[in-house]
Amino acid sequence: MFDDITQFAIVLAIMAGLVTILGKWMTHMFTSPKHNILERGTYRILGVDPQEKMSWKRYGMVLLISNAAMMLLGYLLLRVQDLLPGDPLARAAQTPDLAFNTAASFMTNTNWQAYSGESSLSNLSQMIVVTFLMSVSATTGLAAAAGFIRGLSRKNAGDIGNYWVDFTRCLYRLLMPLCFAMALVYVWQGMPQTLGADAVVTTLEGAKQQIILGPVASFETIKHIGTNGGGFFGMNAAHPFENPTPLTNTLHILSMLLIPSSLTYVFGSMLLRRRQGWAFLGAFLVMFLGFLALVYSAERGGNDLMNPMGIDQQQAQTQSGGNLEGKELRFGVAQTSLFVTTTTAATTGSVDAMHSSLTPLGGLVPLAQMMLNNVFGGIGVGFINLITFAILTVFLVGMMIGRTPEFLGKKIEAREMKYVMLAILAHPFSILGFTAIACLMPSTMGSLSNMGPHGFSEVLYAYTSGTANNGSAFAGLNANTPFFNTTIGLAMLIGRYLTMLPMLAVAGVMAAKRAVPEGPGTLSTATPLFTGLLVFVVVIVGGLTFLPALALGPIVEHLSMLSGITF
Repeated sequence: MFDDITQFAIVLAIMAGLVTILGKWMTHMFTSPKHNILERGTYRILGVDPQEKMSWKRYGMVLLISNAAMMLLGYLLLRVQDLLPGDPLARAAQTPDLAFNTAASFMTNTNWQAYSGESSLSNLSQMIVVTFLMSVSATTGLAAAAGFIRGLSRKNAGDIGNYWVDFTRCLYRLLMPLCFAMALVYVWQGMPQTLGADAVVTTLEGAKQQIILGPVASFETIKHIGTNGGGFFGMNAAHPFENPTPLTNTLHILSMLLIPSSLTYVFGSMLLRRRQGWAFLGAFLVMFLGFLALVYSAERGGNDLMNPMGIDQQQAQTQSGGNLEGKELRFGVAQTSLFVTTTTAATTGSVDAMHSSLTPLGGLVPLAQMMLNNVFGGIGVGFINLITFAILTVFLVGMMIGRTPEFLGKKIEAREMKYVMLAILAHPFSILGFTAIACLMPSTMGSLSNMGPHGFSEVLYAYTSGTANNGSAFAGLNANTPFFNTTIGLAMLIGRYLTMLPMLAVAGVMAAKRAVPEGPGTLSTATPLFTGLLVFVVVIVGGLTFLPALALGPIVEHLSMLSGITF
């Protein structure tokens, strides 16, 4: 156990060290008045004015229209994949419902896949559709965070910046350089990076085997740095081509946490409230460590149903011990637990183990993190979600003590709270609403490979993953049906834009406000007390909203396991 905890500590220490380094660069990127030659050329090609000051409505409209155009382009390319060149394996085009699901998935940074990558998409589609949409979706989220933070930092202003400037800078100055450097490391570690479609080899038994190849290294970089999560192969990061060594596994974890954690430093720097940024990072870490401890203890404890069979689940020199079903033995319980916690905390969705094979309490962790949707969260939007709950916390405290709530030196009034509540309520409405509809559909039974509480968890997990823009799955659910493709696609769009756009509105309203001086009754939001209150509100709101659904799924399954009941 000591070695496992040491692994966790080293990874988190490296992440903490990178927060300041990357945070300083991102702050400069968001605030610099200068445009480089590549950016100026891009503005001319797009025909946009980088000097335009956009209100939150204009900013959100440009974001929404550009995303819709790119999603439509991805949909059309997937529909005509069989007509495109460069695929010697002659893969078929996707059906209308699957193409809609795939385009919505990658445009919303979800990366839910109702198909297996290597058998369904050509290398050309992987590059010009999937990798392209992963890049622009990550850039969109980060640009939204830039506009949001800028809006909170301004006083008596009518704008929150320029979307095209934020988008272009995030892409050129941050994501592309990081991805290029990381791709070189991945190639060094053994990931394929080729335009070749496949290789036919002779196995040790003398049989012929086809091995699918492609531009995997470049795919994996934006997949994790951009908190995307889609797999080039069906097995995702459990596939040796996507995750060949323990070093790449660790780099995947750090890549997922890098930008979401650094945004706390950016926030503190742009608002000249450095302690406030550290307070939010502390809230992230408290929730993250709590969930990591739960999944690690659950998986290390093993499966109680195995004990009567005499199966040894203890840690020893020859095995890592615990529940090893669905896990890569080369990573073991510790690395897998850290990956599970990270991929759902950062809403990436990449997996190096099968989440459906986790113990009931272990499977509860990714579900709960996606339901809360702000334990680090996805690139850009995760931090926005945390601020949503920070404003709610300030409002609740203000109501309890009979004062007008204030946040960052500005009064929180009815208009902002309406936007905040829309952003908060859209999330559970989508998850619980679509789950209820799916459970009432007779066709759902044909998509389940497990009955009882785990079957319910598979459906609940699918809509939670879609709405949270995560993309991981309890893989026992066959989601490639018109019903699931359509409803999960809608859940992804709701989870992305009905939370992002209302909070851009909050930023616009806050930017127009004047600052008010702090009084003796003003609640300081940069203290451990507020950090604790924030975590408490996040957990309580999430618990009250989702506990009944969790009780029908993983909690009942855990109690059944303790009683020796199977389904």
